[in-house]
Parts: sequence; structure tokens; C-alpha cells
Amino acid sequence: MQSIFKPKFFTILKGGYSRQTIVNDLLAGVIVGIVAIPLAIAFAVASGVSPEKGLVTAIVAGFLISFLGGSRVQIGGPTGAFIVVVAGIVGSYGVEGLAISTMMAGVILILFGLLRLGAVLKFIPRPLTVGFTSGIALVIFTTQVKDALGLHPEHLPAGFLPKWGVYLTSLNQVNPAAVIITITTILITIYGGRLLKRIPGSFLAILIITPIVALFHLPVHTIESVFGEIQGSISFQIPHLDWSNLQNYIQPALTIAMLGAIESLLSAVVADGMIGGHHRSNTELIAQGIANLASPLFSGIPATGAIARTATNVKNGGRTPLAGMIHAVTLLLIMLFFGKWAKLIPMPVLAGILMVVAYNMSEWRSFRSVLKGSKYDVLVLLTVFFLTVLVDLTVAIEVGIVLSALLFMQRMGKLSSVEPMEQDTDVIENYSALPRGVDVYEISGPFFFAAAQEYRDALRNIHYKSNVLILRMRHVPFIDSTGIHNFIELLKEMEKRGIRVILSGVKQEVRKELGLYGIDEMVGEEYICETFANALKQAGLHIAFTEMPHVRQVMK
Repeated sequence: MQSIFKPKFFTILKGGYSRQTIVNDLLAGVIVGIVAIPLAIAFAVASGVSPEKGLVTAIVAGFLISFLGGSRVQIGGPTGAFIVVVAGIVGSYGVEGLAISTMMAGVILILFGLLRLGAVLKFIPRPLTVGFTSGIALVIFTTQVKDALGLHPEHLPAGFLPKWGVYLTSLNQVNPAAVIITITTILITIYGGRLLKRIPGSFLAILIITPIVALFHLPVHTIESVFGEIQGSISFQIPHLDWSNLQNYIQPALTIAMLGAIESLLSAVVADGMIGGHHRSNTELIAQGIANLASPLFSGIPATGAIARTATNVKNGGRTPLAGMIHAVTLLLIMLFFGKWAKLIPMPVLAGILMVVAYNMSEWRSFRSVLKGSKYDVLVLLTVFFLTVLVDLTVAIEVGIVLSALLFMQRMGKLSSVEPMEQDTDVIENYSALPRGVDVYEISGPFFFAAAQEYRDALRNIHYKSNVLILRMRHVPFIDSTGIHNFIELLKEMEKRGIRVILSGVKQEVRKELGLYGIDEMVGEEYICETFANALKQAGLHIAFTEMPHVRQVMK
């Protein structure tokens, strides 16, 4: 097996662990394990399965994703993005159908990795991911309104609009105790973690509210009243496969695989940015596949990389896969010794936790940011968002990918009628004559979703010896919101390295997009130059200024 498929854990293990690294990973793993408890239970309940299935998923899949994965700090388990998908599969095919679909998705993910399709993330435009993530968030919020208000309608339809229709006609049934518990949970979840840094707000809400509800016998539903006893053990069971119905599980399996691949690689990319690392995308996909193959064998549900828990791991000092494995072991011990008490958790508490999750998932700032961009990005964003909410996530992703491709082709077709690109008449093409301390790189072609990550990675991996980087963009006809997002991340990274970025030859349409997202202010108006000669002039002025004795002293 080539090194590209080698898990990060084995690479790090070969290099050796220091005592401090083990201590940091141990602490981070325990904290993330505590964070995962309420989320794993809440995701399972919202998906229409029993609570212990969420815990089992976080334990089994979480351990395998860290042990075999291609990221140093990825935390795996059930996530909010899967709630809509899992609930739909359970409603149509039952728990057995979910198990088969999840295992088929695992095989697909392994094939993705073996076929070296780990770069699939860069072909997913940002408006599409923001659109379906925001749509899922709204759907999750909607599913929790019933428990948040303590409603008990005779029949709750699956559709988004019909569901709200039932809510509105059932307002006379609102349970004040459930509403107060939900609001209190939301406040504790948001602010509790800020007061007690090491205890997650959601876990704190469960610890405070559950005993109060049990002690005063408040009239609200609990996990026990809805699901019965919680199994405090893990058992191995092979799902029964009816080969005659195998074709029914292909589409659900593809949906799980695609969503799992997108979310896990997105989480790994975010983690890379936090620790300055570089994950192995194909290895990560193979690990995700193995985890989803194993999870149903222990009565688990689909799993993927969890961005919020991964970020919590990094912020608490986790730096190797050991932290993720400790997180899984922590969950296992809690489930075995304290799992029986989880049945007392009130449903409004889980509703409040999931409403906070939905808000954090909504990416409303990113949503608003994309709305400020080109009409092409806005069209993809709104189409995927409304299809996710009103129709189906699978349809939304399929339509979004096709629509993005068609709009890109239309955009490129329009460029063919534009005049030939002007050539700089005062350009120094002999880069060997560049001033000392200046690097020049050129971006050619559209800075769009399929190339944005590649451009960013290429520029990130260069070992700069200079403190000025001139980016020539004379052959960039347009930039989309994915390109903008990656460009902003690149600028932040260059700023951390102390490298001044100067843009040269930016076309009017691209300059307009940069202005809409505030990139002109990040770079500085004076450092966005029409010609390469002006860019060299600005580079010379910057180098001369930074080499002044008093400026160098301040920079130190």
C-alpha cells in the first residue's frame, strides 16, 4: 500500500510520541468525549433511532476514523448533516435498511479513496455546500419545534411546509414547562461553556436540567418515555440483507457516501488551517468507508468527520490521532457505567441543544456573503437551499452540481465573445532581474470552484525566501465565491508569515468581486496594481520601508 494511503497515526507513531504530546492528547480526548455525549444522543434521537445508536457510532466509527484516517486531529461520529438523510431512510426502509445503506456507503467511500478521488472536495462549489448546509440547519430546527414547545400532534407530516402548518394549528397545546426548559437549555448551551471553559455548555445543560425535571416531576417527555430503556452495552450483529431489494438502497447509499466525503474532507481542510498541517484525503476517505462499514455491525448509524468536535479537539491541545481514539474510549466508559441515567434526559433539553447546533450549522454569515457575489453563485445557493428544505437533500446536491457545471460553461462561453486579453506593454518578463526580496507567481485561467483549492495549496506549499509576493492575475477572467473564500484564507496565511501580497493586472470584473468581499481592503488599494511595472514599484517601496532601522525594530 502506497504512502498516500498510510494512516497518519502510524506515521506519527514511527516518529515517536513525547510525554507532553500524550498528556495534551489525553486531556483533549476526554474533553471532546464529554462534548460528544449530548450531541451523539441528540443526533440519534432527531434521526428517528434510539439514543444508544448515536453513542455507539461515536465510539466505533470515531475510533476507526482517528486510528485509520489521514488527518492528525479529525474527530469522527454522527453529525447534524446526516439527520435529514437518516430520518428519511429510516422512514422509508426502516433501521435494517439504514444499516444496509450505511454499509454500502462505506464500500463506496473506500472505492473513492482507492480511486484517488480525495480531491473531490475542490469540485464542490462553495455556494452548493453553503446552500445545503443552511437548508439542513433549517430542517433540523423545524424538526425540534415539536419537542421544544411540548406539542403532541396526532400526525406530524414529513414535509417542511405541512409540518409548520401542524405546528401553527397546535399552538393551543403548547406546554409552558417544555418552552422554559428549551429556552434555559439554549442559554446554558451558549453561555455556560464561556463561564466554565472545560465543561461544554450542552453537557452542563443536561447536568443541571435533568435532575430538576426528575426531582420535581415536571410534565415533559424524556428519552425513557419516548424510547424506553437505553442499552448500556455494545453488541455485534450482522444486518439481514434481502438481495431482491438491494436496488432500493443504492440511492440512499450514494447520498450517505457523497455527504460523508464532502463533510469529512471539509472538516479535514478546516483542521489543516487550524494546525498548519496537511491531511491525506484518500486515506481519510478509506478510513471513513471502513468506519461506516463497521458502525452498523454494532447497531450504529452513518458517521463522518465532525467540524465542531474537531475544532474543539484542536483548541484543547489535541495534535495527533491519539486524541480522537481517547475520545472514543471516554465515550465507551461513560456509556458502560453511566449510560442508564441518560434515559432521564428531557426531550426539550435535546431540542434546545439541537436548535443551537442548527444555528451554528446555518452558516448565515457565509450565506449572506455569497448573496453579495455574482448572480451565478446566488442562483446555485438559493436553488440548493430551497431544494434541500422543500424537496430532498439528494435532489439538491444532484441539481446543484449539474447547475454549477452548466453555469460555468455559460460563463466561459460568454468570455469567447470578449476581446482578446490585453498584453502588458511595460512588463519585465525576465524574472531573473527581479529585485531582491520579491517573488512572482502567476494565476492563469478562471479562479473558480474546481481550481480554487489547487491554487491555494500550490501557493501554500511554496517555501518563500522573500517578504513580497506579487500575484499576476492578468489571465484570470473571473473569480467565483469558492475562489474568493480560498483567496481570503491565502491572504490570512501570507499575513501570518509576514509576506506582503501585491496583485497585478486584475481585470475589472475580478476587481469588482474583490471589492464586494472586502479583499481590496485586506490587500490595500495601493497594492492592487493595473500593471506589473507598478506592482514592482510598490514592492520596491515596501522593501525599502521595512528595511528602515526603526521599522525593523518595531517588526521584531
